[in-house]
Amino acid sequence: MPTICSPFVYWGQTETSISMRVDLISVKHPKLDLSPDKLSFYAYGYGARGFNDYSLSFDFFADVIPQKSHYRIIDRGVEFFITKKEPEMWPRLCSTTIKPHWLKIDFDKLKTEDTDDELMEDDLRKSQNYFRNLPDKDFGRRRKSQLNPEEFRKVYLFLFNMFQFVGFIYVLVVLTIRYAKEGPESMAGSYKALGRVMKFLHLMQILEVLHPLLGYTRGEFKIPTLQIGFRLFMIFIMIDSEPRLQTKPVVFYLFLIYSMMEVIKYPYYMLRVFRVNITFLTWLRYTIWIPLYPLTFICEGVILLRNIPYFDETGRYSIFLPNQLNFSFHLPTFIRIYLLTGFFPFMWLAMNRLYYQRVRMIGPKKWKKEFAKAD
Repeated sequence: MPTICSPFVYWGQTETSISMRVDLISVKHPKLDLSPDKLSFYAYGYGARGFNDYSLSFDFFADVIPQKSHYRIIDRGVEFFITKKEPEMWPRLCSTTIKPHWLKIDFDKLKTEDTDDELMEDDLRKSQNYFRNLPDKDFGRRRKSQLNPEEFRKVYLFLFNMFQFVGFIYVLVVLTIRYAKEGPESMAGSYKALGRVMKFLHLMQILEVLHPLLGYTRGEFKIPTLQIGFRLFMIFIMIDSEPRLQTKPVVFYLFLIYSMMEVIKYPYYMLRVFRVNITFLTWLRYTIWIPLYPLTFICEGVILLRNIPYFDETGRYSIFLPNQLNFSFHLPTFIRIYLLTGFFPFMWLAMNRLYYQRVRMIGPKKWKKEFAKAD
C-alpha cells in the first residue's frame, strides 16, 4: 500500500486571484474539491517521493469563488487559477499562521499592491513634477531609487551566474592548454596553477546556499549545503592542507570534472533568470551528471584514501587526549568510517536527487511512463 505524501506547491497572487502549481508530473486520477474556504486535492504521479499517491488539504486565508476558478494539467504539474471573493492582498495562502513545509512562493507570479495601475500613475505624476525641480547631478540617485526589487534580483543572479561561468571556463581552458603543451606532466602543477582560483570560486558558491534563504531562488538548501560543504572540505582540508597530494594526477581529474559540470550549469541558470529555455542546454544540464558524477565520487574517494597515511603521519586536524574538553577526534579514522559506511549511501542519495530533478524537468523515461500506466 503506497504512502500518501504531500506534493510541493508554488503559489503567487494578485489582488483578485491566486495562482498555484502542484509540483507533480505524469498525473493520473486527479480528484479535487474546491469550496469557498477550502481546497482538497488528490492524485497519483511523480513528485518528491517518486511515483506515489499525493494529497493536500488546507483552508484559505479568505473566501474564494469556486465558480470562477479552474485548473489544468501541464507537463510540470497541475496549475490552479482561483478567484478571490474580495479584492485584497493576502498575507499568506493558508488560514493557519504556521506555514506548511510543502508550500513555496512562486516569485515569477508573485505581485504586490505596488502594481496597482492607478497608484503607479499617481506616483508617476508626482515624480515627474518633483524631478523638474532637481538638478542634473541627482539623476543617478533618482534612477537608483526606481530600481525594482525583482529587477535587482534578476540582474544580481544573472551577474553571479555569469561570474561563476567565466571562472570555471578559465579553469577548464587553463587545464586544457597546459595538458596540450606538456601532456601528462602538466598534471603535477595543476593545483599550483589553479588552486587559488578553485578555492575562490567554491567560496563564492556559499552564496548559492543563501539565495533560497533570502528568497532569491526557489528550492531547498539542505542538500546543496552538504554538497558545497563537502567540496570545500575536499579542496581546503584534503588538498590544500597536504602538499604531497597536490601533485597527484587525481587532483587534475577532479578539477577537470568539477569545471565540466559547472560550465554547463551556470549558463543554464543565467538564461533561466529571464525565462529563456534552450532545449539542448536543459537536456545537457540534467544529463551530464550521469557520466560525470560517479567519476567525481571516484576522484574524491581516491583523494580521501591517499590522505589517510599523510594525516596519520602529521596528526593534522586530529584532537588528542588529554585536553580541557576531554574530547578526541582522529581524522584518518573518520575518513575510514566514511569510506566504509557513508561513501556509497551518500553517492546514492546525491544521484537519486539529481535523477528526480531530471525527471521533473525532462520527464521520466518511456518505460517508466508505461509502467505507471500499467498500474
